[in-house]
Amino acid sequence: MPRRKDPRIPDAVLDQLLAGADPKTVFDPNGLLDDLKKALAERVLNAEMDHHLAGEEPGNRRNGYGKKTVITDTGQIELEVPRDRHARFDPQLIAKYQRRFPGFDEKIISMYARGMSTREIVGHLRDLYGIDVSPDLISAVTEAVLEEVAFWQARPLEAVYPLIFFDALRVKVRDEGLVRNKAVHIALGVRADGTKEILGLWLEQNEGAKFWLRVMNELKNRGVEDVLIAVVDGLKGFPEAITAVFPHATVQTCIVHLLRHSLDFVSWKDRKPVAAALKEIYRAVDADAGEAALTAFEESSWGKKHPAIGQSWRRAWAEVIPFYAFASEVRRILYTTNAIEALNAKLRRAVRARGHFPSDDAATKLLVLVLNRSEKQWMMPPREWSLAKSQFAVLFGQRFTMAMV
Repeated sequence: MPRRKDPRIPDAVLDQLLAGADPKTVFDPNGLLDDLKKALAERVLNAEMDHHLAGEEPGNRRNGYGKKTVITDTGQIELEVPRDRHARFDPQLIAKYQRRFPGFDEKIISMYARGMSTREIVGHLRDLYGIDVSPDLISAVTEAVLEEVAFWQARPLEAVYPLIFFDALRVKVRDEGLVRNKAVHIALGVRADGTKEILGLWLEQNEGAKFWLRVMNELKNRGVEDVLIAVVDGLKGFPEAITAVFPHATVQTCIVHLLRHSLDFVSWKDRKPVAAALKEIYRAVDADAGEAALTAFEESSWGKKHPAIGQSWRRAWAEVIPFYAFASEVRRILYTTNAIEALNAKLRRAVRARGHFPSDDAATKLLVLVLNRSEKQWMMPPREWSLAKSQFAVLFGQRFTMAMV
């Protein structure tokens, strides 16, 4: 078998490049790295010109060079761009009206996705790279993301999702001259192989049965034919909207949300023992044992001190019961929603850095960037998924095995 060619730049070439240069200044603005970018860019541009002239009429030929300053991720470089006599040369590496070196836009979008405002990005580029760019330039780069957001929100989805988690967080958005609280709803789907996917994001001020029905129909129109388990946070009208579109779906109240809502009634010093007492309910062996544990909690000192906790569990009990039909492996996936909790933490950090958004589009743009950036980090399914798959196959039969195809 032939030896694989080493793709690295040979040491002799690197020695030649570094000859007489101070290694400490290699990455500085206008240092060796920028010189190398300039040389490579100009070589590519000249090669593009040669290719262009090869397909042109004989009267068209080179006509000197024009100067063009472009912004890179380390500073600014001045390029000599070749021209042709008929002015028909349209370079591909750096287009006629392009002022940013390839890769620079990705840097801006990455900083924006981390929650930095346009003016913070301007300051960051000035401090680190000595680049002066206007907030309008940053806005233009990030505005281009809206087209990708529209495509992302309408992309086709899988036919079957064993699990979909629906969650929401609140953001402040300026609307008709007023700053209003709006809910951002996120659907996190789990595929048959255990990998996760953000299915969509919806921004709404008033949520209800009609809104949820619209969301479910949108998912169906994008290719979703069946949902095995839909985990929701107890919002009014949600279970009915899900079953209206996916009649065979099992609707399960999110245990994490139920616990969090329960602990809202409790002082900080009492939260740990109350959480331990509630654990007996959702770790019960079956629904009857779970209801008995709930009754025991209501009759305990904690239950009598905080009667609203027992009442909140009773109100949601119809959507808690399905949980008990699952084996421990599946239950653990349902109540240890680490993926969506970690996702929400990132979204809240980005939202907190903003304060409020000037429009719905601005909020959607940032949140989708954060979601996509987070989704790229999800490489492996949950530890329990290999055991959970066999449970899903038994509980849902062909509905689950079809998703494995």
